[in-house]
Amino acid sequence: MNGQVRLLEGGELHQAVIHDGLLSAQQWVWIATADLKDMHVQIDRAFVPILEQFDRMAQRGVRFRIVHSALPSRPFRATLEGFKALTGGGLELQICPRCHWKLVLVDGRFAYCGSANFTGAGLGAKNIHKRNLELGLVTEDAAWVARLTAIFDRFWIGAHCQACKLRAACPDPIS
Repeated sequence: MNGQVRLLEGGELHQAVIHDGLLSAQQWVWIATADLKDMHVQIDRAFVPILEQFDRMAQRGVRFRIVHSALPSRPFRATLEGFKALTGGGLELQICPRCHWKLVLVDGRFAYCGSANFTGAGLGAKNIHKRNLELGLVTEDAAWVARLTAIFDRFWIGAHCQACKLRAACPDPIS
């Protein structure tokens, strides 16, 4: 995939984003999504919560940053509470009611940008006949990955917060 941007859909998108990209992380994973759920992925023959995989990765030192449009769902938060590597500093979460991005960035070498939220119907292991119809671009092209990483990073440090007209609706605006 080096040097090119690929447009994918359905099972190809799931494989590329989750298995080839995200689960291969060695240092960090940054996710931006408007909808975040207790998603499951297929590992070997079992379907497991993605947070279980994240926790294993966090134990190896992989760090996660997630930007989400609202407080994640109750089931997601309940599952998250059981993973001590994540709740002990492996995962940082920012809430922004304006976030509608769908991005996954991995180690500064892989990027996904597309329509799929971080849910079972979007990027998870939901049955192919029940999954949302999603499109997304994936790449390992250094220029594309750097550009998307810079956009995410500017958000993370609060570049949009000061002038945001929805600041009062934000649970924890960045100063």
